[in-house]
Amino acid sequence: MSDATRIGVEVVRGALGERAVQVAELAAAAERVDGVAPLSEQFRIALDGAGPHVFAGDGAGYAGIVTAPGGGPAAVEAFVDPPARGRGIGRALVVAALDVAGEGATVWAHGDLPAARAVAAELGLRTVRELLQLRRPLGGIRPARSAPGAGSDLPAAPRVPDGVTVRTYAGPSDDAALLAVNNAAFAWHPEQGGWGQEQIDERTGSDWFDPTGLFLAFADPVGSAEPTLLGFHWTKVHPATEEEPALGEVYIVAVAPEGQGRGLGRLLTARGLDYLAARGLAEVELYVEGDNHAALHTYRRLGFTEYRRDAAYAR
Repeated sequence: MSDATRIGVEVVRGALGERAVQVAELAAAAERVDGVAPLSEQFRIALDGAGPHVFAGDGAGYAGIVTAPGGGPAAVEAFVDPPARGRGIGRALVVAALDVAGEGATVWAHGDLPAARAVAAELGLRTVRELLQLRRPLGGIRPARSAPGAGSDLPAAPRVPDGVTVRTYAGPSDDAALLAVNNAAFAWHPEQGGWGQEQIDERTGSDWFDPTGLFLAFADPVGSAEPTLLGFHWTKVHPATEEEPALGEVYIVAVAPEGQGRGLGRLLTARGLDYLAARGLAEVELYVEGDNHAALHTYRRLGFTEYRRDAAYAR
């Protein structure tokens, strides 16, 4: 008898309704025990979607399945309620979720905790991606209104290049340009590439969204032409919880191919860090692929160090 049969697995293809609230509560309980959230933002949003969703062990284990916006292989995120662990529920859950997700699917282990590594080893899964969370304190960053270099341990922000204007998000009229730059900059990325208006609307409609924290760099128009978006830095603020103070995030930094080589990524990152520091935040995080050596070099020069490592496993 297989684990899935012995333990009992349920696949839900449709909205979870009230069960979405129950899953969110179980995820919060797992985070309190593990010190890391088992579901990323994309999967928390998907709790209200049509799935598929996989449950195991009478609802003690949950796995969400999300297909990349560009239509690539699906991703899985799974967790087990802490009191129900050690009974094989996690193993049965991962097997069932990967079966439902289909060929090429990956399962993410946030924090790559020992229990997750053990399940992966038992199932013969291999690591196919690593996502690093980097952090740095903001206390040493010069607020925007201070004198240049005062109390700052960051390299000085580069000056805005000639022919470029930096401003903040003006509303839906900026969305088409944001999508074009995002999808060009992240054409290689399985989750960040291939965005549509739905992904923009989900984020601009979120409680955390602040238009003054989304910085856009435009090439100044020539003649009657419209300004061209060259890059943007989308910041985010995670509200304080009982366990952690409020935390800033370098959410997305994207530079269009035609804007690269002009220092715009560093300029926009510095603008965003200044903004987060001015909000009184003590720390900032960002996520970067483990093999993106150019980005890692840039962020380490800005004082970021590794805080956590997530891993994606596949058959």
